[in-house]
Amino acid sequence: MDFTHHHPMQRYWSLAVASVQADALDTALQLGLFDALAAPAQADEIAQRLGLHPANTAHLLELLWSMELLLRTTSASTATPSAPRYRLAPVAERCMAKDSPTHCGDAWAYRLRSLRHSGAQMRERVQRGQGPLAQPPAPHLAATGANWASAARVQIGQEQRAVTVQVACELLALVPEFAGARRLLDLGGGPGWVAIGLAQAQAQLEGAVFDWPETAAVARENIEGAGLSHRLSTIGGDLDQDDLGAGYDLVWCSSVLHFVPDVAATLRKIHAALRPGGVLVCAHAEVSTAPREAAAVLPYYLAMRMMGRHVTAEGELALALSHAGFERIESMGAAGFPMAPVQVLVARRAAEDAA
Repeated sequence: MDFTHHHPMQRYWSLAVASVQADALDTALQLGLFDALAAPAQADEIAQRLGLHPANTAHLLELLWSMELLLRTTSASTATPSAPRYRLAPVAERCMAKDSPTHCGDAWAYRLRSLRHSGAQMRERVQRGQGPLAQPPAPHLAATGANWASAARVQIGQEQRAVTVQVACELLALVPEFAGARRLLDLGGGPGWVAIGLAQAQAQLEGAVFDWPETAAVARENIEGAGLSHRLSTIGGDLDQDDLGAGYDLVWCSSVLHFVPDVAATLRKIHAALRPGGVLVCAHAEVSTAPREAAAVLPYYLAMRMMGRHVTAEGELALALSHAGFERIESMGAAGFPMAPVQVLVARRAAEDAA
């Protein structure tokens, strides 16, 4: 059966339908359906176990199956057909079951609520600009220590463990200087899982995670839990005002520059923190000149841009790095970070640097 639609409105009709799918996934997470399906079960069994309406539970499970979050098996007998049995699809087992080490269901639900909150404010933002609104901004858009610490414990921590650590390790493996790096600065590192992952991948690597003091405390707990306190430390401070340390071989900076008041000043500060010959790996979303590629970035960052945050056009960040004194600036292309792809740039401080 061919379900291909050629009407130019189809992609926009699909936007409305996607909200139903998002609600279905959110409902399943809230009700604990994925955890209840750790072993295959029929809809009525799940409904009885969780105290749900049997028929509507069956409808929801069927929708989740159509979204490829569940697998189902049906009776081979046509004479006495039985209700299908559902079990977790690999993606749900990996990302939605709470006992999975790469669980990120809480992070997904947080992003959903934050984006919907921001979307509800869009009209008022367009009408009134960046001033105070009737409702406060979504928590993840307010760059305060308390908010970041809360996010670091749950959603950012889940996303780093499930996605970012692996991507960061794969990217750094392609940077020649990583093999010889001794001192690392994970700038704006949140819960510290990237620094932990890099230290586990490179036995001689030591360094620090810099973030708000409240967030740095979360990173310290995770570092201690990973048994890496002898190699990794934390620096709690304000990136705009406080010292970052110096003599780093490698600085990892991911999605930090969106929030700083002065990107040029921050890049100069990072440049000064590197030793001569040191390397900055900078991973941030940029807006492509192609509409289809820009569409992967703009919806997630629209609210931030309306609040005055920085999301550069494609190529602008590389130019800013050059103006800050970096050289041998190379693009590693787009990387699959949570929600939106980011552009990864590798930039070096000159080996012979009078500064």
